[in-house]
Amino acid sequence: MESTQIRTLPDGRSLATALGFVVLVNVVGAAPALFAGPDTAWFASLEKPWFYPPSVTFAVVWTALFTLQGIALWLLWERRRSSNVRAAYAAFAGQFVLNLAWTPAFFTLQMPLVALGVIVALWVALAVTVALFARVDRRAAALLVPYLLWASFAAVLNFEIWRLNASFVAVG
Repeated sequence: MESTQIRTLPDGRSLATALGFVVLVNVVGAAPALFAGPDTAWFASLEKPWFYPPSVTFAVVWTALFTLQGIALWLLWERRRSSNVRAAYAAFAGQFVLNLAWTPAFFTLQMPLVALGVIVALWVALAVTVALFARVDRRAAALLVPYLLWASFAAVLNFEIWRLNASFVAVG
């Protein structure tokens, strides 16, 4: 006789924990943009590639991506007794630090080439993070795939901004 496992909905405490992860990732993730961002004369003066999206796109996309990351972390939290959780959390922390480093590298230092190096390292760290999340919870890993896709787009965008402005901007 096969056993059937009935899935129950998360309780209030679990949902509060999920919300906490979402808020934390959004607040920490958005923090660098409060200190340095695209609203500078330097950035406005740069030539942008034809596929540069409208400015509002970035706030909408990052809010969605940080929310998905928060939910992914919560799913890991729910599986915290798994032997692979610590490695997944460590990988997440590493890629998140790189994510946080990109904004000051690009906007504060005004060094798109340095920022490109950061985003390439971020992409690799993020791919590792997705793989490690998959060992714990495939849903959590799947929630990070849009972030990996956006990081790919952002790397191309970063490269093109550097390429179009290489004679104008610092090369690092």
